[in-house]
Amino acid sequence: MHSLGLYLYAFALCGVAYAKPGCSSKIDRRKVVQQFNPHRNTSSDTTPLQVGNGNFAFGVDVTGLQTFQPFGTLSTWGWHNFSLPTTEGQTSVEDFTGLDWWTHGRLVNYNQPNPAQNDISQWLIQNPQRVNLGRIGLAFNGGDVTEDMLEGTTQTLDLWTGRISSSFKFEGQTVVVETWSDSHSDTVGISIESALLSDGTLGVFFDYPLPTRNKFDAPYVGVFNATANHTTTLDRSGENRASIRHDLDATSYFTAIQWDEAADISRPINDSHRYLLQPGSGTTKLQLSVAYSPISIPEVVPFDNISSASASWWESYWTSGAFIDLTSTSSPNATELQRRTILSQYLVASGLVNNGWYGKFHLEMPIWHSLQFARWNQWPLLRRSMPGTYDRFLESSYARAEAQGYEGARWGKMTDPTGRSAPGEINSLLIWQQPHPMYYAELEYRSFPHEDTLSSWDKVLTATADFMASYAFYNASTKVYDLGPPMYPVSENTNPNATINPAFEIAYWRFGLDIAIQWKERQGLEAPANWFTVRDNLAPLPTDGDTYAVYEGIPNMWKNTTVQDHPAMAGIFGLLPPPSSGPSLNMTLVQNTHDHISQLWDIGDCWGWDFPMLAMNSLRLGDVDQAVSYLLHPLFEFDDAGYPVGGSRVATPYFPGSGSFLLAMAMMAGGWDGGEGLHFPEGWNVKAEGFLPGL
Repeated sequence: MHSLGLYLYAFALCGVAYAKPGCSSKIDRRKVVQQFNPHRNTSSDTTPLQVGNGNFAFGVDVTGLQTFQPFGTLSTWGWHNFSLPTTEGQTSVEDFTGLDWWTHGRLVNYNQPNPAQNDISQWLIQNPQRVNLGRIGLAFNGGDVTEDMLEGTTQTLDLWTGRISSSFKFEGQTVVVETWSDSHSDTVGISIESALLSDGTLGVFFDYPLPTRNKFDAPYVGVFNATANHTTTLDRSGENRASIRHDLDATSYFTAIQWDEAADISRPINDSHRYLLQPGSGTTKLQLSVAYSPISIPEVVPFDNISSASASWWESYWTSGAFIDLTSTSSPNATELQRRTILSQYLVASGLVNNGWYGKFHLEMPIWHSLQFARWNQWPLLRRSMPGTYDRFLESSYARAEAQGYEGARWGKMTDPTGRSAPGEINSLLIWQQPHPMYYAELEYRSFPHEDTLSSWDKVLTATADFMASYAFYNASTKVYDLGPPMYPVSENTNPNATINPAFEIAYWRFGLDIAIQWKERQGLEAPANWFTVRDNLAPLPTDGDTYAVYEGIPNMWKNTTVQDHPAMAGIFGLLPPPSSGPSLNMTLVQNTHDHISQLWDIGDCWGWDFPMLAMNSLRLGDVDQAVSYLLHPLFEFDDAGYPVGGSRVATPYFPGSGSFLLAMAMMAGGWDGGEGLHFPEGWNVKAEGFLPGL
């Protein structure tokens, strides 16, 4: 690493405001983190406490397992396809044709549902879907026990170690459960201590669901009553060990179970997929490890190794990267921001909870999910997915652009793990995901300004910029390059055939091409001429009177129903920095737009990341109190375990709310170019470590 990179990395790890490299932490991070350990005395109906490692997650009810609430056991590899439809002429995904739309004088094929191919269209939308790998719960001697029959239920998630401790009494006897997740494998570690184990009153069950065709599977993933449509097979593979194979159509995976005391595992006589592990007589403590894998598992990580690995990983997570301490401020607002910050940091690192949109990727959302890892200096977590996700989807994105007559790579929106797009009008016409790689790359270069960073992103940025320049259409009448139509802007609620030159997309297009050109210059390479031509001749940001507009020519914007959904104009000076080329932003229009949104926008129709986006706009404009108000808006709700509530439009939790909240908090703690330092309300006593200024 170059000396400047070493300086910046040391600066980012331990700077309190502007501390020097080599300094020690000034914040007692463990004390701050553990102040916000979630406590429950009853199960939530919507959100579990969970353990996980980002690639695997196990959600639990108040018993520490999935005894009464069948929360998810999810992984990044667990996907399933239902059988292809058998309609004549629609027996293969290659049979799907999409729809042609007129686009600037030519027909372009878009990946949209074709009414003449409804079966294969719907199959492509619904498949694959993410799989719930199985349920683990306490079995009460075959009895029909409900949660309200338990006494003294109490549960705590220790955020510092990743341990869930649960206890209760049943029939006068105490049951204590510890739940852990291994930091490096898809394995749950479970410890159960109770006299009820010794006489057969208490055991452990394992059950397996069938995936559904539901767009949203929340709070539970899959159904457990369609037992005839899938199969499970038990293999007693050795002493104190068993394996269960689950077959779902063409998908198969394995559960390996290992325990430390004498016990027997069996399958009920009925046709269910529930298995019972029953400890032997005299057992008062049982420790077991349960591992999931797409292939047979030769060895299972022992319980003690799981617990020690989890404790070590979480301590490393909390003591590295950036940190904010608001605990010396008495304001309830500061306390709530701190609570949301700590719990969001845990949840974005532990990961999966349920399924939205069949569990598929939405490539406009990584900016809200994971850009915050860069701002919080959590590079190992960000590098689990970036730039690897773009590398993995590059070939399919080249093919998408080529099929439509464009250069470069057109990133999809709603895609499966192969990069194949799900058919949809919005899916195929949304464009604001295109410049995302430039934002990731530039933040990484800021922390690691060396050749490895440049080379790791160059292919992706080149392909992205090639498409962006090719997609822009030269308007001979206005002598500028237009974006759209047809297209959907961020808000997804306008007429795609009337939407042209939306404000956020125009600003983001310039930002992306600026970065791509700088990327070539840093490598001593010449950027393609058309990148400059398009960038320097983009249509101007559209206006509506004395404000910026959703898109060019929108009629009576502030008087019609378009002032709903995502107020993306706020992002042109908030999420995005001022432009580094071309015309400067008109700050009067920026301020007026901010004020009009706060006064006239249908905030009741806003949700999730809208509020952090608005907060970042307020921060750049110097209105810190308004930023805090947006981050604590009643419609931007976080529950007792820190999950962002989805509301009526999306399932709970809606994790873009968590990531965008952390992005806004990083902006308050680290500032930005030209606005370095802390940005909190006057009188707050704030400590911040590890933040570089943002763009």
